[in-house]
Amino acid sequence: MSRFRTRTRPPVALALPALLAVAFLLLPLIGILTRTQWSELGEHLTSPGVVEALRLSAVVSLWALGLSLVLGVPLAWLLARVPFKGKALVRSLVLLPMVLPPTVGGVALLLGFGRRGLLGPWLEGTFGITLPFHTSGAVVAATFVAMPFLVISLEGALGGLKQSYEETAASLGASPVRVFFTVTLPMVAPGLIAGAALTWARALGEFGATITFAGNLPGTTQTLPLQVYLLLQDQPEAATSVSLLLLAVAMGVLIALRGRWTGTPADRKAAELPPVAEEPAPTAAAEPAAPAKLAEPAEPTAPDASGAAPRDGGRWPLHATVTGFNRLTLDAEPGTTIAVVGENGAGKTTLLRALLGLTPRAHAELRLGDTDVTALPPHKRQVAWVPQDGALFPHLSALANTAYGLRARRVPRAEARARAQAWLDRLGVGHLAHRKPAQLSGGQAQRVALARALAARPRLLLLDEPLAALDQTTRARVRHTLRTHLAEFGGVCLIVTHDPVEAVSLADRVLVLADGQTLQDAPPVEVTRHPRSPWVARMLGRNAWQGTASEGGLALAAGGRLVLAEELPDGVPALAIIAPEAVSVHRERPAGSPRNVWPGTVREITALGSRLRVLIGSAEAPDLVAEITPDAAAELGLADGVRVWTSMKATEITLVRL
Repeated sequence: MSRFRTRTRPPVALALPALLAVAFLLLPLIGILTRTQWSELGEHLTSPGVVEALRLSAVVSLWALGLSLVLGVPLAWLLARVPFKGKALVRSLVLLPMVLPPTVGGVALLLGFGRRGLLGPWLEGTFGITLPFHTSGAVVAATFVAMPFLVISLEGALGGLKQSYEETAASLGASPVRVFFTVTLPMVAPGLIAGAALTWARALGEFGATITFAGNLPGTTQTLPLQVYLLLQDQPEAATSVSLLLLAVAMGVLIALRGRWTGTPADRKAAELPPVAEEPAPTAAAEPAAPAKLAEPAEPTAPDASGAAPRDGGRWPLHATVTGFNRLTLDAEPGTTIAVVGENGAGKTTLLRALLGLTPRAHAELRLGDTDVTALPPHKRQVAWVPQDGALFPHLSALANTAYGLRARRVPRAEARARAQAWLDRLGVGHLAHRKPAQLSGGQAQRVALARALAARPRLLLLDEPLAALDQTTRARVRHTLRTHLAEFGGVCLIVTHDPVEAVSLADRVLVLADGQTLQDAPPVEVTRHPRSPWVARMLGRNAWQGTASEGGLALAAGGRLVLAEELPDGVPALAIIAPEAVSVHRERPAGSPRNVWPGTVREITALGSRLRVLIGSAEAPDLVAEITPDAAAELGLADGVRVWTSMKATEITLVRL
């Protein structure tokens, strides 16, 4: 795309008021610059009164910043992350000091914390603390008016941070406090820094609430803004010089922020190193056995979530009873991989989040090995989750990402890094250990995410469409890697997928969900031959027509009738599965043995490998997909809108009772 943009000439009706607004804001600043006595600027700023006020302003503003961080950061997190009644009221209270006249704020502080206020007598009688007309009172006043800037900025940054990062950290064994300090805060650091800078600048320039609540006592509460107020009465030139200093500080803060009130490390430019190109997937024969043994030297005696040594020898069968939106029971032996499929809204992701303990929509009674983890919080369940985007922490290297779960379980740093490096080596990305996620390709990032999950030694591994964001070539490589290492996994793995190749090649079982319930739970071969869901049949590339058995055929739910070789009792609901290659396409009505013949119109032609798929719509039957060769399509003269006839033999239709 060209870097040159089309210049649009603004209408005069908008441009003129906009220019007047700029002039209105700029003129007072120009006034300060033009009225400043530059020759006497140094003398004014180094006078004893100004120096003392500057020192006091620095003390008050820094204390106000510290108090705002202690109180405002948890408040911003609460507003951004926790749903509770009255949140709108709390947010209004946060914003109130920004719209309240400062002097009114000072009066409110007097009535709350003054000697005759609500809390003042108790503070003075119990702790001997008197806030009004004291430096601490100036700190309280500055904090009251400045803290909203920090809360608003940080809440915005937290709102823009995907919760999958925090949820993934919890699934790796990190407690909520550890997640907050090692993942959340580093990732919202730009928003926190911006809010802190604005808070400090606002506290430095506070006047109205300070003079009302703390008074104007030289050396005690007389900050720079109050000094300006006094100088205006006797020395206006000196007041202009001090005003210029405060203006310079405020402009410096705004220029440094450059409008970035919020942001995450993901918004920053990646480091100078470019992404590494994908390398071919290692073959089974090429994978050495030595690193596999090195990867987990102490795993047989590694502690479980409760701190005790595992009693099940590293083999963890799964038993789960899920209620709520999902209603199903799931049992699996160690080493089993289950593909979870179903159309959108079927409850696939809800099932994973219920097993993680991260959703109120469904509740899972979960047993892993000999341990019932139902009552445990997510970080103690030993259930690792790899979301679709991998959720690698952008502020950590690949090695630090992989070691995160081990460190969360208090494995010593050196041992955690050694085991993390071994896992990266096993998955073919060990040479990228010191790269940040932004410097990895999609396939490399997914392998690092998988290494991070496996290194944490989970008892249950949940993969939510782990290959969906990859191109076909990279997907094949990562699929090979995933299949190789899942074969050695001692727990149970659930993979949510919409890709039939993944479901068939990676899974031992396919769990088909519909409306939160189990529609089919069978080996891939059985699901491929006898899908019990039209959606699954179409996912596998089959035509699927629902209907009811009647007089040796199938009365289709969408209209029409299908003649069958197999008979079912009348009234039995069934699903007719028709392979695209079993559908014949003709330009004229065919003669001969086919008993199912319909006219139709070509709606779409798409390429699938070396063959073409033709979507044909008909007024007498549901839409039908046929698969033919390019030569056959050329011979028939097929194109969108062409009228054709379709036919299929009754013996080539598979019937599945529902």
